[in-house]
Amino acid sequence: MNPKPRRGEIWTAYLEDAPKRHWVLVVSLDARNFSDRVSTILIVPFGSYGEEGPTTMPLPPGETGLPEVSYLKAHFIQVLQKKSLLEPQRRMLSSTRMRQVVDMIRRSADPDAPWTSELRSR
Repeated sequence: MNPKPRRGEIWTAYLEDAPKRHWVLVVSLDARNFSDRVSTILIVPFGSYGEEGPTTMPLPPGETGLPEVSYLKAHFIQVLQKKSLLEPQRRMLSSTRMRQVVDMIRRSADPDAPWTSELRSR
């Protein structure tokens, strides 16, 4: 079975460079995610530690459903085989939060992308 994740969903997955399971956020568009012709998706992994910065965002357990504060690290965006996905979580990130994630991804590749306290609070 090939999972069909949705943009904004949090899944557990095996990442190629790590032997243990990781929480990941699906960031690719649903046209790609649902396609039977495409075997990969784009994800941003969570970390268990970090601090807020231009490409790192702490998220509380109440928002993610994860056991503790987790840190999305957009500078680690990567392509993942759909078959590496294990289990979806019960919560999805809001469209507002997903826009913030896209902004972080942009900042990881664009040195001129804005990052101010006004952007962080929206």
